[in-house]
Amino acid sequence: MTDKAPAWVVPVMRAGYAARGAVYTVVGGLALLAALRGGQAEGTTDALADLRSVPWGVALLWAIAIGLVAYMVWRLIDAWMDLECHGTDGKGIIARVGQAVTGVIHGAIGVSVASTAMGSGGGGGDGAQTATQKLMSMPWGPWLVMAAGLVTIGAGIYYAHKGITEKYKRDIRVTPLARKLDPVMKFGLVAEGVVVGIIGVSIFYAGMTVDPSEAGGVGTALDQIRSAAFGRILLGVVAVGLIGFAVENFIEAAYRIVPRRSGDDVMTLARRAKLKAEGKLNEVSS
Repeated sequence: MTDKAPAWVVPVMRAGYAARGAVYTVVGGLALLAALRGGQAEGTTDALADLRSVPWGVALLWAIAIGLVAYMVWRLIDAWMDLECHGTDGKGIIARVGQAVTGVIHGAIGVSVASTAMGSGGGGGDGAQTATQKLMSMPWGPWLVMAAGLVTIGAGIYYAHKGITEKYKRDIRVTPLARKLDPVMKFGLVAEGVVVGIIGVSIFYAGMTVDPSEAGGVGTALDQIRSAAFGRILLGVVAVGLIGFAVENFIEAAYRIVPRRSGDDVMTLARRAKLKAEGKLNEVSS
């Protein structure tokens, strides 16, 4: 394994995070409109399909699709080369497998977005239900679906934990903008964790009841939030959180470092917080 990441992974990484930020800007923005005006919140596929009707929408869809595929490439290379120094112990292997799985999921979304850009995708489909139905038809299908649900729930817990414990600060370079938007990033990660957790519960329940229609993606999760007591208020809060998650992705696109390329002497948000807690921070230089 090389000690230093190749230079090309950095622009690929930035393109990936920027694309994911664009996705959640659209999804969160439409969810916020649904909370303010009433109506049904849209999932990722349908929300992005709406872009076809706006000027430059198809070009934007292609940019998002390419970016999401770039995110997949980044995550697979990241996991293979251990660019974030997770290590080879049990905890490190789990983290790296999670990176690879996340990359593949976003790559699949990228392919779907490309299909939408060509006019052959989007509109009424639920990717989670389709994937669950295919998985259900395999040997031990319901058990595989329940396992996928548990993994998705785990991913939701991971996002929320990452936000609450501020783990995201480890690889973000200190800049005035990153410091100012720190609370937004934290709230965004927690909101994303809630949505992903709800998706995981629906997938697990689909496996338990052997009914793929019970599974759902982002749109289903937002609808479940909308149907709860004070649903429009909760939906509005979560929508703002998803926009915050978009902001977090844009910040990562601009200021994220690759540890195996940047080295250990870069001033990150986490390092700054540690130095401040130890009373060693020089405010002028940081």
